[in-house]
Amino acid sequence: MKLHFVAALLGCALVSSPTLAQGQYRNTDNTNLGDAGEGTYPIPYKKPVVAEVTAQLQAIRAFMDRATPTRIVSKRTGQPITDLKKPSADAIFEKSAGDYGIQVYEMGVVHSGLLKAAQVTKDPGFTAMTKRHFAFFAETLPYFRAQEQQFKLERGNSFSRFLDPRSLDDAGSMCAALMRARAAKVGPDLKPMIDTCSDWVAKRQFRLDDGTMARKRPQEVSLWADDMYMSIPALAEMGRLTGERAYFDDAVANVMGMSSRMFNPQLGLYTHGWHANHPEAPRFYWARANGWAVLAMSDLLDVLPKDHPGYPKVLAQLRASLKGIAELQSGSGLWHQMIDRNDSYLETSASAIFTYVFAHAVNEGWVSPTTYGSIAQTGWNALSTRITALGQVEGTCVGTTLAGDMVYYYNRPTSVDALHGYGPMLLAGAEIIRLVTNPAFEVQHKVRTYHYMPKGGQTDYREHH
Repeated sequence: MKLHFVAALLGCALVSSPTLAQGQYRNTDNTNLGDAGEGTYPIPYKKPVVAEVTAQLQAIRAFMDRATPTRIVSKRTGQPITDLKKPSADAIFEKSAGDYGIQVYEMGVVHSGLLKAAQVTKDPGFTAMTKRHFAFFAETLPYFRAQEQQFKLERGNSFSRFLDPRSLDDAGSMCAALMRARAAKVGPDLKPMIDTCSDWVAKRQFRLDDGTMARKRPQEVSLWADDMYMSIPALAEMGRLTGERAYFDDAVANVMGMSSRMFNPQLGLYTHGWHANHPEAPRFYWARANGWAVLAMSDLLDVLPKDHPGYPKVLAQLRASLKGIAELQSGSGLWHQMIDRNDSYLETSASAIFTYVFAHAVNEGWVSPTTYGSIAQTGWNALSTRITALGQVEGTCVGTTLAGDMVYYYNRPTSVDALHGYGPMLLAGAEIIRLVTNPAFEVQHKVRTYHYMPKGGQTDYREHH
């Protein structure tokens, strides 16, 4: 009896004296930091400050600007080539220290992020790098076209992605960025490049019989969730550029075609890939693949006419995906490399994409601010700790193929040289600035947490959007 009594007392003591979480951060918005009900956090737990977010975006922009030279050099000697009248087989784009390719798909996301940052902050300095890169493309395209005609270098030609695209990775992401810059009147008009990349996406990419974008590798016929971003935004931007509804139809059809095969409605997640010849293969829920999927849908909704019959379908699919992703945010504010596996590492690029899409969906009225506003806010708070003083982005998984075993995904390394993290971080920070300054709702700090409350008595976002 005495033992039971002692145990009961100990239980009461544990309940009445909660143990505070150990972390280096306190909630600075809480004016009563001596309150026993206020714990500590592993990340900053506060409403983001616009000036601080802007400074971090400026640091990333400055690093990207320094890290991406736009010069033609000799592959053999490294010396500059300035005579653009006579092609040399030795001429290549100068490589950066981190080998950030200036025409790779990841750089397309960087340019989209810089355009977004300029739009939100009203600071045209964010687009200086985009103007420089695109002016370089306009100047050197004829040179590298002549080089290819004379020497037939194929993949050895630095301009090969826009002379002879061979995949969605070559064409889609940069194509969308080129069209966004054109719409924003940033840099020269690169219509020849847009024509080439959009032709690949719309007409030349391998597809399933129903028109869904597909690959012939690593297995004979496969879908990648990544390809939602490598194709759908380009189709959407072509719809906006030309006004032709067929592009929007194609974009919507690909959202639905890919989702029908790769989205798990029970989990609210996308598997990384799907194999036509083995559709019941085990599913691996890689975080960045889910990021590309929701970013593609978000980008499509930005330009898809609201009277398009596919609009409510895409919006419903995005909402279902965001719900599944939200439920798997970690206690540190980031998401895991394998999004459904808590023992995999916390990864930056996917977390940045998720944070952007949550914040953007709130700002656009697609989802409830009360439900999702604080998820976006804590996502940014966590991401802010992964930006170095030099503007480098830490904790980003390097390039990753569609794999057939979990060990591969778990052990992909991270690197500050993984370009995949930079564009999403720019997008996330810019959208967080929009979020905390959005006049449509107010941020209330109650019981030491945050509530994004719509103004004007609006309580149900579904009735209004």
